[in-house]
Parts: sequence; C-alpha cells; structure tokens
Amino acid sequence: MTRRTDSHPDPADPRVGAPLFSTWRVGTPLRQRRTVEAVAVAWERRPWPADDLLGHHLYTGHDTATLLHYSQWASEQAYEAFVRTRRQERVDEIDTAVPGIERLGLGRYRHYRSGGPADRGGRVPGCVVIVDVEFEGPDPDRQRAWVDAVFEALENEPAPHPGGIAAHFHLSTDGTRVLNYAEWESAQAHLEALAAPGDGIGSATALWERVQTWPGLKSSTVSRYDHALGLVPE
Repeated sequence: MTRRTDSHPDPADPRVGAPLFSTWRVGTPLRQRRTVEAVAVAWERRPWPADDLLGHHLYTGHDTATLLHYSQWASEQAYEAFVRTRRQERVDEIDTAVPGIERLGLGRYRHYRSGGPADRGGRVPGCVVIVDVEFEGPDPDRQRAWVDAVFEALENEPAPHPGGIAAHFHLSTDGTRVLNYAEWESAQAHLEALAAPGDGIGSATALWERVQTWPGLKSSTVSRYDHALGLVPE
C-alpha cells in the first residue's frame, strides 16, 4: 500500500536511475492545498504502483501558484509502464477534485553530483531551492563541465552561507538543462545568501564569473519550495 511521510527524499540515493521533475500551475494558495490533498487521497486509496518507484514527493511553490512533483524511479521503463497502466486513473481523480490544473511538462534527468558539508548536523531542509539552467542546444559534455565548474567555485568559496545544507545536480537526458535541487535551512537563509556581495549565491570571484558566463548558457531560474507531501510504499 501507499503511505504518507514527512521525510525528505535523498536525491543522491544510488538506486534512483530516473529522477523525474514536473511543475503544475494551480493558481492560488487554497488550490495548492487542495491539490496536495487530492494527490494524497488519489495515491493512498490505491496500491503502491511499482517496486521500481522509491518515492513521490510534492512541494508547494513560494510563488503561491505552483506545485513541484519529484518522483524517484529506478528506470524510465518502469515509469513508462506506470503511465500505460496506472497514471490516468490518478490524474482523473485529481482533476475531478481540483479542475483546471495546468501541467507544464515533465523533465527527465539523471543525478550527476551532490555536495555539501560532510557533517549536516542533523539539519532538516526548511526550504528546497530549484535552480533550472538551460543551455543553447544539447551537449552532455557541456552539462557535466558546467556542473564541475560550479563545484570548483563552491570548493573555493571564501564566504559560504551557513544556511546551505546540500546541492544535488541533475542533468537532463536531452542534454540541454541542469537542475540543482538545493537544500537550505530556510527560505530566509537563501534570501540572505542571494543578498550577499556577488551575482547570485557565490561571491564575486573569477571562478563564479566563469560559471555565470559559461559559453552557451541561455537562462537560469530560481524557485523556492516547501516539502508538502511524501508518498512511499508501506
């Protein structure tokens, strides 16, 4: 069966072969809450759909209008089987409970690198920050090189904000995007880090300038979320 959990997922879990991210636009804080509950009910009343699904997590956007879905699958083949046999019944029930949800697309990724303090001190993320980076055209080598450059800048950061817990970088399977699932102590800690000297989280160093002016870098967006629902097998 399916049960709820308040525990955050581990994006670096080596069993996850196909991390999938999607965003829904629902419009208002009330509809955010109603959709979260509708998703919970639609899943809880049914058996867990597949052994190859480790967990499905839902996050409410600080923009008060969006929801983020993060599913941890062992493989894309397992997800495709779920789509063919068990997804539509859940979608139909959710849409009946909360009509008018706008689904903005599914992103297929592979986890590449994670980093953060060796000792997390038992800290639980109070805010999840999604950094979505898009490049001009597919280039898997560029994806990896850019993430490696970010890690070099992080490792040489002269003034890291203490509120950062961990960063988990994912590469889109089409070669065009990088998604950083970043865990922070709080939204305020992230806002303070953005307000510090420098363009973004990093200080005004040559290594961060290299990251920010990488050839082919098209756009970068930052969104903050709260973990609202975890669904895992009983």
